[in-house]
Amino acid sequence: MEHDESHAPSAELSTHGVGPWRGDWPDDPRFDPDLLRDGDTRNVIDRYRYWRVDAIVTDLDERRHGFHVAIENWQHDLNIGSIVRTANAFLADTVHIVGRRRWNKRGAMVTDRYQHVMHHPTIAEFLEWTRAHDLPVIGVDNVDGSRSIDETALPERCVLLFGQEGPGLSPEAIAASDVVVEIPQFGSTRSLNASAAAAIVMHSWVREHVTAKR
Repeated sequence: MEHDESHAPSAELSTHGVGPWRGDWPDDPRFDPDLLRDGDTRNVIDRYRYWRVDAIVTDLDERRHGFHVAIENWQHDLNIGSIVRTANAFLADTVHIVGRRRWNKRGAMVTDRYQHVMHHPTIAEFLEWTRAHDLPVIGVDNVDGSRSIDETALPERCVLLFGQEGPGLSPEAIAASDVVVEIPQFGSTRSLNASAAAAIVMHSWVREHVTAKR
């Protein structure tokens, strides 16, 4: 998991924080003494108030969903941070950065601390990893031959692959995809923002494999 230690702690501040723990401290190793003493203003759900970061990650790992998210990063796309944050919200297994290792983490709002992130220098190396783990690649782009996501079943275990803002998926990424899906649009714009498209597709997976089974 990659962390961005350069961000100030305030990057994760939430308006829904809690103050110092009142009463006797809990005898539970998952709790962070500093947070119990000073309060917890992180942007985490109530279940994880006062928990250590590694304890939160361990708990998430026990119930992560079967989909991964991959993002091409050839032009240092500013949307990647937002996509990582959304992947954390939908409990993706892992986020894969394909291309440049460095990415703008500001939009992640420190959620990369809780989200597994892997780097693959090339599409070929990324594809080698997906094949080794028997994960089909679902490309997302509105190109010739794309299938509507509304009419396409997403595999329970898969990697959702997104391209750059603007050019979309590279030709190599399209060739590496087992299927390419697109999001139906009805206005004048040709394409959606990359982070918005990623959120829609991740939610589609959750509706199909989590919400529908409740």
